[in-house]
Amino acid sequence: MGRTDTYDGPISADAVRAAREAGRGTVKHTPITESAALSERCGGSVVLKAENLQRTGSFKIRGAMNKIATLGDAAASGVVAGSAGNHAQALAFAARLRGIPCEIFVPAGASLSKMESVRSHGATLSEGGDTLDAAVTRARERAAATGMNFCHPFDDPAVMAGQATLGLELLEDIPDLARVIIPLGGGGLTGGVAWVLKHANPAIEVIGVQVRACAPYAGMPPADGPIVTLADGIAVKWPGEVTRPVIEKFVDEVVVVEEDSVADAMVLLMDRGKLYVEGGGAVGVSALMTGAARTSARGTTCVVLSGGNVDLGVVPGLIRRNETQAGRRLIVFARISDRPGGLAGLLALFAANGANIVEVEHVREGVDLHVRETGVQAVLEVRGPDHADSVIAAVRAAGYGIERVEPR
Repeated sequence: MGRTDTYDGPISADAVRAAREAGRGTVKHTPITESAALSERCGGSVVLKAENLQRTGSFKIRGAMNKIATLGDAAASGVVAGSAGNHAQALAFAARLRGIPCEIFVPAGASLSKMESVRSHGATLSEGGDTLDAAVTRARERAAATGMNFCHPFDDPAVMAGQATLGLELLEDIPDLARVIIPLGGGGLTGGVAWVLKHANPAIEVIGVQVRACAPYAGMPPADGPIVTLADGIAVKWPGEVTRPVIEKFVDEVVVVEEDSVADAMVLLMDRGKLYVEGGGAVGVSALMTGAARTSARGTTCVVLSGGNVDLGVVPGLIRRNETQAGRRLIVFARISDRPGGLAGLLALFAANGANIVEVEHVREGVDLHVRETGVQAVLEVRGPDHADSVIAAVRAAGYGIERVEPR
């Protein structure tokens, strides 16, 4: 990417410095942590910018604090926004600090944990339609009707200047910073950070990462209807009017990752990094893991983890999927005698061969069974693929008909 004209963006160095002051005492200077797992896997030196540890769980507090600060006395009439969750939490928190009203419109299906957080900060929450665009439109209408201040989640110079303060921290904390891989949704964070880094050192490369379900900056057409993705925090259909030219001029490349690789990245961060990162915040790690983006050969590569607001209901599914892929979760279907002791004998075989039984279900419908047979589907924890094979072999040797079931 990269524009060659004289356009220099909607923000300035003074605006970014003022945004830092606006957030002082509230916005955390989040840590940089080394990632041995990614450095070994991808080569080069990889560090993580743990913005998932930020106040309200994401980078959005930076922009929210600055937006309210720039409103001055007009802030007293309150703020209103449309948001999928992270901007909503940040704006509600910032409004509570200033003691001003806050109303949030959210798209249907927004993260339950994020919505509960918004309510806990005292904001009024309303459903704003099926999509983020619809929620933003409702918020604009509410602002026009009430005199409240509309606060766009990304397409606003004040918001971008606030998000850009993350770039200042990268420059201060990573002396040999060579490449930054950063989640790209509407473009407020990516554009702001890229603006700061390119003005400080044009040699620093900035790579934005989108997920295939919502990748307007990668030239993909918008999805029809609501976007359903693990990366809900970066799910936007259209580039912003303010952010698009900044992305085009200051971001070196935009890459796209698949949904499954986002799940893999979330699990790797939990397992190896002990970091709880939402899908939208983990796409940079996904890009490295899949080769969509690469580490720099000349210095440190930093991956920005932009948010950590994970719905708890998502985590068990991620863990099950990972265990199955690693061969530590085995699903089998066995035929047993429909007589007393038939099931007990099968379960004893599983236990004797070191398989931990997670779930057992009788299956009598939809399968071809003898009149004196019953079917059993079992989910087992095993040590790996070789152990799984040995368990199945032992059960077959004992006279049971058993077959592996592929997970759906």
